[in-house]
Amino acid sequence: MALLELSHVETYYGDSHILFDLSLEVEAGEVVCLLGRNGAGKTTTVRTIIGLTPPRAGRVTLGGRDLVGLPPYRIARLGIGFVPEDRRIFPNLTVHENLEVARRTWGAASASAWTPQRVFDLFPILAERRRQLGGTLSGGEQQMLTIARTLMGSPALLLLDEPSEGLAPLVVETLGQQLTRLKASGLTLVLAEQNVRFVSELGTRVYILENGMVRYRGSMVDFLADEEARQAYLAV
Repeated sequence: MALLELSHVETYYGDSHILFDLSLEVEAGEVVCLLGRNGAGKTTTVRTIIGLTPPRAGRVTLGGRDLVGLPPYRIARLGIGFVPEDRRIFPNLTVHENLEVARRTWGAASASAWTPQRVFDLFPILAERRRQLGGTLSGGEQQMLTIARTLMGSPALLLLDEPSEGLAPLVVETLGQQLTRLKASGLTLVLAEQNVRFVSELGTRVYILENGMVRYRGSMVDFLADEEARQAYLAV
């Protein structure tokens, strides 16, 4: 059984039909990349999973449990962390306070639960900034803080919406190294991205979305070797 599965999902914004018969699955420990141009449906897919834009039809399951109809906080407590594109840190709290407000306080304690120190080991720059207000961080540091804060909920699966968007190339490279460490730890990742280079060495499987539909699915190795698909859907 897949850790996460979407089956024949139909999602709307008001009267606008955005996702059409969308199906995908994510196995535990995988890094699955949702690729596509702007407006392809990547963000809507992520929002559908976390319950911010529930589907009108189809199923979304986590470990076989139906998520449709649950509020986002319940879905988060079942083990899905969400890193939004617009970050949404608490600008008037310090880095350490941003982490503490997100610390997992529900369910049984786990030896693998994330702590501020474990987060600082992954993001050393945040350790240096621990007493600094979130709103004074650079864009790259805010993105790292958003990921770190989400990890404090000790999710089994991490959804990231355009994590490299708007970041300088050196910051993107550093972020890729940090996500590679998360992958090595066994954490399951789903990345909605346009930056193929960023995910090329990180992802295990690829879904390409176009106009709210899955147009391509396969391994990252096969996708990178398929110049026709890359040109047709991403022009890369």
